[in-house]
Amino acid sequence: MQKALKILIILIILAAVLSGLYTWAMLSWSYSSGERAGLVQKISQKGWICKTWEGELIMVSMPGTQAEKFYFTVRNADLAKRITDAAGTRVKLVYEEHIGLPSSCFGDTNYYIKDILPLAAAQ
Repeated sequence: MQKALKILIILIILAAVLSGLYTWAMLSWSYSSGERAGLVQKISQKGWICKTWEGELIMVSMPGTQAEKFYFTVRNADLAKRITDAAGTRVKLVYEEHIGLPSSCFGDTNYYIKDILPLAAAQ
């Protein structure tokens, strides 16, 4: 009985360590990265336990065409404030895409914003 209990404890610890390593790997390496330009339409803090900032960027390729929405997640409160302050203005969001995260505790989307850059107004 004692040997079975020790084996069970070792298996539980091993599963926890492997799960932690997998999560660390998915957060450390990005699947893709890039930039999106448009108008920040909305940003709000969401989550029951794990709070993240979730937002929408409206991208219009040509006047009169259907706007496309880019949904994103921000995990840094200072960056979220900068994005909130820029709401309604043209900006460029620099992002990384992380796929395979084990729960929605890391955000509602796979697109994590790393920086925001203002764009000059159209003339």
